[in-house]
Order: sequence, then structure tokens, then C-alpha cells
Amino acid sequence: MPGTTGHTHTSHRHSTTHLLEAGYRPVSTETAHTDLTVRGTLPPQLDGTFLRIGPNTRGEHDPAVQHAFAGTGMVHALRLGGGRAHWYRNRWLRDGALARELGELPTPGPLHGLDGPVNANLVRHAGRTLAVTDGGALPLVLDADLRTRARTDFDGTLPGGFCAHPLTDPVTGELHGVAVDPAGDRALVLTVDVEGRVRDALPVPVKGRPWMHAFALTERHTVLFDLPVAHDPAEARAGSPVPYTWQPDRDARIGIVPRDRPGAAALWLDVPPCFVFHPVNAFEDADGRITVDVIRHERAFDRDRLHPSESAPTLWRWTLDPREGAVVERQLDSRVQEFPRIDERRTGLPYRYAFTVELVPGQGAALGGPALLRHDLATGRTDRHAFGDGRQGGEAVFVPRDALAPEGDGWLLTLVYDTATDRSELLVLDTADFTGPPVATVPLPARVPHGFHAQWVPSEW
Repeated sequence: MPGTTGHTHTSHRHSTTHLLEAGYRPVSTETAHTDLTVRGTLPPQLDGTFLRIGPNTRGEHDPAVQHAFAGTGMVHALRLGGGRAHWYRNRWLRDGALARELGELPTPGPLHGLDGPVNANLVRHAGRTLAVTDGGALPLVLDADLRTRARTDFDGTLPGGFCAHPLTDPVTGELHGVAVDPAGDRALVLTVDVEGRVRDALPVPVKGRPWMHAFALTERHTVLFDLPVAHDPAEARAGSPVPYTWQPDRDARIGIVPRDRPGAAALWLDVPPCFVFHPVNAFEDADGRITVDVIRHERAFDRDRLHPSESAPTLWRWTLDPREGAVVERQLDSRVQEFPRIDERRTGLPYRYAFTVELVPGQGAALGGPALLRHDLATGRTDRHAFGDGRQGGEAVFVPRDALAPEGDGWLLTLVYDTATDRSELLVLDTADFTGPPVATVPLPARVPHGFHAQWVPSEW
């Protein structure tokens, strides 16, 4: 893989004119369509629902003045099964403000978390599909028609809000999360049992309410990212819905919290200043060293407070040595990329393959790009699947060919926007022919704006 090991700490204002393009414009209506056309052959093993979530502002949207992460959440879904694409639909998520705006009854459930937009991610756990986000809001429970059924605090066991990037341990089936307390200087390291109740909430002291958008998990540790993007009181007083900015005087450090020692303190290791929205995966060796692969931004929300556009994110590896108190970092690939996914059966374990979205250089705020990348971390080879002229795709979801398939053997599903038709389509790639044509394409009768994260929910809800 191409790469370098040096650091460049300059900051550049990237153009955000691409955010005015049709692929980024919010859609204005909720729609539903059935019996969609399929080009090619949908594998019969794909029996489930593909989901995608992101901000979708109601009414006028101006990226020059509105924060990229603040729009009302919308979920898009395609139901697949029996070699057919049965339906597509989209719905706004009913937070308190939207329910009032639509004249609907409030969404039931507790309200000890914030009642802001839930637009960041989706997770399936304990028989429920949950929409989740940053900032202290509670998860929203969605039904199979994408209706918002309730807010949940996991049967009263969640002491505050939740987080945007929970991870499922593939061995135990438990759900893990790291939530920053919006009212205090601490993070809560959370474990949700297989029945959907919080069984452990470990408080970890932090300073100044850092933006811990995500974390990493190994078999024995939780890895925290306390980096220089943190709560900015001046932005909050000015009314910013996402009052987090780059703070150059703040330390950058990685925290290691044991999973098998209740109440144990975090061990903090310093790293050069940077920001991580999305780790790829983490694992540890027999000597206690922890490998953490991340998409690393040189900085974020510094000169541009509305978009994560300060630098060109690339793939890096941190090797943590708790005994020596040291971190060694190395760039694995120099191409601009984001939205990493893996075969989630390897979450927290040694792994080989990472899938990312290649971005256009100079468009640091991009949510879609011209190609998918597959990194073979064992051989150093990177393969590229290009979408074609005028086409951009977002985060892909990996679905194994079967439960016992080797790592990375299966399908990648992603939504691609085509500027020529002003429509989106679902692409299904077979990883056995990653660079070849899709095995199936499902054209949609609508446009799906570039959004955040995707999920696959097997079979019926």
C-alpha cells in the first residue's frame, strides 16, 4: 500500500461546493415503492433489509450556514429476499421537534437524554433495530416499516444518553458503547447484555467533554479516543447544534480500559494531535500490545466549524504498548478515504480485510466517493472497485456468504448516486470478484442523499 510515516500539521480550507450538488440535497417527501426491478441476479442468501441513515433537513438547506451533522434524521430501506427487491421506503425519525412540527403525538419513552436529531447510525440488538447518535440523545426503536416506535433507555438501565457507534462483541453477543456525559467531565463505558439491559456503566474521568464519536474494542479492552475536538462553550452560547471545535491546546491521547476488571482506571497514552471519527478495528497480541487501525484526520472543525473538512483522512495503524507506555504509528494507505467497514465477525479480533470509501481529494466533507477500496492487511494489497463516471457511492455493508464462510467472503452492499439519472441504486458486489461488475443492481425510483452509515438486518424484523 502506498504510504508515508511523516506528519503534516498544516490546515487547509477544503472546498465544500460539492455539498451543493444534487447527491447531497435533502429529499422533501417520504415515499414507498414495491416490486423493484433487479438487474442481474440477487443472491438468494441475501434475505433481509439494507438500511441507510443520515441527516435530511426539512425545508431549505444551506450548507454554508447549517452544520453538516445537524439535520433531522432520515432512514432509507430496501427489503431483499428470494432473489427479489420487494420494496424501498424512507421515513424521517420522529424526534420531539419533528413530531411537533408534523402535529403528531410525541414519541413515547423516557426523556432523560437530549431530544435532538437522531441521525448517525443504526444497530440491531436484542431483537430491536435502533437509531443512535452523538450528544446524549436516547436511541430510537424502529419497526419494520421504519416508523419510530419509542425512545429507549434499555428498560431504565441506561443512566444518560447513548452513543453513535456501538459495537457488538461477536463472541458474547453483548453490545458495547462509550457515551460522553453532556453535563459532566466523564465518559461512560457501557455494556448492554444480550437481553438489552445495561449490565455495566463504568465512569471514566475526562476533561472538557471531548467528542468521542467512536471507540474500538478488543477481546479484553475498550479503547477510547480523547482527541482535540471538544465541547466549545462559545459555540454553544451562539446556538450551534453541534458545539464542538478543534482545540489546539488540548492533548491527544488514547485510553485503554480493561473489560475484565470492573472499576479499573483507564491507562492513557499520548499520540500526535489528530482526530478520528471512525476506527476500523482493534485487536491484541499475547504480549499485551494492542493494534488499532483508524481513519485519521489531521484535524477537524478548526477553520471550518460546519464540516469535517480540515484535512484529507487516510488509513493509519497505531500499535499501543501499555507496558512501555508508548504508541507507534504508521500510515497504511495514503489515498483519501473514510467510512471503514470490516467483516464484523472479526470485531475486536485479528483481521485481514478492511473496506473503505475512496474520497475525492480536496473534498474533506464528502460523504460519498467514486470507488470502494478493499485493503488486504496481510499482503499490503489494495483493490479498487470504481463506480463509473458521474457516480458516487457511500459506506458499504459486508454480508458473509454463510455463517462459516472465510473472512471477507460474501457480498458488499452500497447505495450509489448517478448524476445522469438523478437517481440512486443499490449495488451488490461479490467479494470473489471485487473489481468486476456488480452481481446485481436495484435501480430506485428516487434519490437517496449521501448520508452517514448503513446496516444489514437479516430476514424479517
